[in-house]
Amino acid sequence: MATDFLTLMAVGFMAQLVDGALGMAFGVIASATLLVVGLPPAQASAAVHAAEIATTGASGLSHLLHRNVDRRLLLALGVFGVLGGITGAWILSNIDGWTIRPFVNIYLLLVGAAILVRAIRDSRRDRPTSPGLAAPLGFVGGLLDAVGGGGWGPLVTSSLIGSGHAPRKVIGTVNTAEFFVTVAISTTFLLQLGAQHVPTVLALMAGGVLAAPLGAALVRHLRPRLLMAMVGTLVCALSLVQLATYPWRS
Repeated sequence: MATDFLTLMAVGFMAQLVDGALGMAFGVIASATLLVVGLPPAQASAAVHAAEIATTGASGLSHLLHRNVDRRLLLALGVFGVLGGITGAWILSNIDGWTIRPFVNIYLLLVGAAILVRAIRDSRRDRPTSPGLAAPLGFVGGLLDAVGGGGWGPLVTSSLIGSGHAPRKVIGTVNTAEFFVTVAISTTFLLQLGAQHVPTVLALMAGGVLAAPLGAALVRHLRPRLLMAMVGTLVCALSLVQLATYPWRS
């Protein structure tokens, strides 16, 4: 039992270190681990999002302290992300969400490839981010994050960086907005499914909180071009793994 707790704590630590530095992947990494050990998709997503209340709160505070946050973008992403997250959590609690996963991963694979091309060409443009893009992106990101057990970071961060915005500000803002989205998703799951898998939640939470300050500090010291290359590579890799392991014939 103690070994399982420490293993999940290590998963939470590594997942949040990646998430804090690259603006994505806590939910994807943690959810994939829980699915491997046998949790159903809805329960895995519920456990991950419950843990993320603490990890995203710590990560968001760290990014605020490091001045990585665009406050105008934060408001747009937060409001519409909450609406999308509530919708997605209700859908997953009542309908099988596996069927839409391949389409999401194909989209993410294309976005990751676009980011890699930008990193190679060094064509990044440091410009203000439009809330007009953030609103629909936040809604879709929140919805898919709840349904897939992860995906807010890969979808929202990748799309904003892929459209040419400064990686450090995007990563910090998306991480901070995720706190509000996670609270909304977790509350919806709690009302729909009840409280479950508390030791799993606590283990992921403990590891993630320890890693949050490190990830926020790391993003300030990585060069934007390198950061874009890392984000693009990570998105492509996660998408290919998800597509390769999807039960296409079931």
